[in-house]
Amino acid sequence: MYDFEFGSRTAKGGFANEKAICDKFDNWKKDEDAKLWLKIMGYNPDKIDYVKAIQIPTRIKKADIRKFGFSEEEYEELMRFKKTDVQVQIRLIIRVNNALKVENLSLKKANSDADYNQVDKRWVDSYKEMWHFDDEIALALKLFTGEIPPSSHREMLKVSVSQLRDKRRVFLTEFRDDIVQKIISFFTRNKILVVSDILKGRGGFAADWMLVTRYNKKKDTTTWILKDINTAMNFFGQGDVRVSPRGSLYIGRITMQRKGGTPDPTKLQFKIKPCELFKLENGEDNG
Repeated sequence: MYDFEFGSRTAKGGFANEKAICDKFDNWKKDEDAKLWLKIMGYNPDKIDYVKAIQIPTRIKKADIRKFGFSEEEYEELMRFKKTDVQVQIRLIIRVNNALKVENLSLKKANSDADYNQVDKRWVDSYKEMWHFDDEIALALKLFTGEIPPSSHREMLKVSVSQLRDKRRVFLTEFRDDIVQKIISFFTRNKILVVSDILKGRGGFAADWMLVTRYNKKKDTTTWILKDINTAMNFFGQGDVRVSPRGSLYIGRITMQRKGGTPDPTKLQFKIKPCELFKLENGEDNG
């Protein structure tokens, strides 16, 4: 079953990891899903010479960066803003000359509609350098993640330290109202930049497309949806910036919260429910 308008399909078998996606692209002449992906990307399979998909590691050694067509001077920025899981190199025959096209995919996988997927995590100071919020917001976010203990800045709280839900950190509902409003105002003004950085990234490994796969173990089927990254950003960024009932921050359909767990429990993280993208199949407004 395929709906070309919405860029989705349910296929037999499971292929929810990067290597499996690469294998399907490499076998594009016989693989019906890969053919559809290429068509969604705007390519006519009859004019394609070859397709080579490359899995992009989470970390790339500086000495290996040239394998991906970049110089060592570009390394730091590439790693800092990388959002690509799979890079698809497509050589098209255009008239007489060969042209090499590169498409970067961000792969999001989940087993149910309830699954969250972490899309970005960093120390607060890294986000401050990226987005240029002021010292007071940086301090509040460090209290929010627990990087700084709440007892060190009692003046920013509207409750006593003894009344905090978690003595290790401060929820947004526990800050003074003016500080909460300042955080909301910042993320509202800079929403486009924030959503772009955490979903698309910047530079040579910025994502061009988002591919969401949902595996049904009982039926042994994989449902997928492929959207250009701007459509995905519009969808997940749709909605107000507001405090969640549990004291985190919603940026549209994106949740900003303390990472927790191990390692790096006091980092700031951003999460989405990737399977929500399937709502576009039902014609839900994507902003």
